[in-house]
Amino acid sequence: MSEMIVITEQPLNPEEYTSLVQRDSNGAVVTFLGTTRDSFEGKKVIHLEYEAYEEMAYKKLEEIRQELRAEFGVEDVAIAHRIGPVNIGQISLVVAVASPHRKEAFFACHEAVNRLKHVVPIWKKEVYDGGEHWVSCEDHEFHEEAASHQSETAPATADND
Repeated sequence: MSEMIVITEQPLNPEEYTSLVQRDSNGAVVTFLGTTRDSFEGKKVIHLEYEAYEEMAYKKLEEIRQELRAEFGVEDVAIAHRIGPVNIGQISLVVAVASPHRKEAFFACHEAVNRLKHVVPIWKKEVYDGGEHWVSCEDHEFHEEAASHQSETAPATADND
């Protein structure tokens, strides 16, 4: 596995991933940090929990990395994601992008986060004071594929009402 793609239960150090993309040829380095906030839609968040289908997540993250390199002309992209419990204020995601010019680095970093949320099989559960909720699983491409597959393979049921 590439050091440019990491999925771990250990705390993330943004400097580690930022340093992976720094080069003398790059005039811009953009680093995004996704952190656990203390509330969401008026609910007090206790912590987040992430789960992943790791083998596929590595594959999809590398695909995103290669797409960004081709689309934005950036050479250096590093992505690290936590799994397991992530407490308030802790970092769950680091995306570091470097390029000769800032515009490409900013756009590529923004697009990396957007794509990651839609195509990488890493799921987030928000644990609240008094409950929990899996976030946006129904919008994830893997959820749609699983639901489609389930409806195709589910046995027909008789309606005997």
